[in-house]
Amino acid sequence: MSQGFGGESPRTHIQTWHRKVARYLMLIEAGGVVIARLYLDSRELVGEFDAGTEEVSQLTAGLAPAKGATGPEWDRALEGHSTAERSAAEVYTLNV
Repeated sequence: MSQGFGGESPRTHIQTWHRKVARYLMLIEAGGVVIARLYLDSRELVGEFDAGTEEVSQLTAGLAPAKGATGPEWDRALEGHSTAERSAAEVYTLNV
């Protein structure tokens, strides 16, 4: 046990870069289940969760989706999905 008194002084804050903001929310079927995926501008996947959550309705409120993700910009991000799944996907551009 220490013989010191009181708590430790707070350390100085180290400035670091924050994560980039997600730009796209995609609702896509995968194995019979609809999932929501968050993507950066570069189409890099940064998050994935169940599309039935309340957060999805909050994120998409007032936004109209683009139907389908069949363009070449989505090829790398969706290489594991079939053409049918990609064309049925809904892509929301988030207001950031």
